[in-house]
Amino acid sequence: MTLQVGDKAPGFTLPSDGSNECDLSSYKGNPVILYFYPKDDTPGCTKEACGFRDVKPDFSKCKAEIIGVSKDSVKKHDKFKAKHELNFSLVADEEGELCEKYGVWVEKNMYGRKYMGIERATFLIDEKGVIREIWRKVRVKGHVDAVLAAVQTL
Repeated sequence: MTLQVGDKAPGFTLPSDGSNECDLSSYKGNPVILYFYPKDDTPGCTKEACGFRDVKPDFSKCKAEIIGVSKDSVKKHDKFKAKHELNFSLVADEEGELCEKYGVWVEKNMYGRKYMGIERATFLIDEKGVIREIWRKVRVKGHVDAVLAAVQTL
């Protein structure tokens, strides 16, 4: 089953940076930007994370929370977050369960080689836990601005 706009966002409780735990239900009452990215400290993922970091004050004006998700460990997330001064939570989905729930663990093809990996995707979840927008196969350039514009319409 593929998630669609209007579906209830699948819940989760997973470890996050700083040895914390991230529980989606604790954000109820606020919009959530849940974005999935392939790997900490790679060029595209760093650019995307820094983009969200830089406009976090604008998201905060809308009471929106940002959560990044990859299969990297909490330790890697801590290093990535410190290196780039990221101001939002990074969730460690090491077993890939959350990636499966959101349908972002997909077959990829690079230079003729097929492999499984995280599809760069973002889900805008409203204050009631309903998915209001989905961006799949995200291109980093301009993406953060598109997400902010969507949040501002909630």
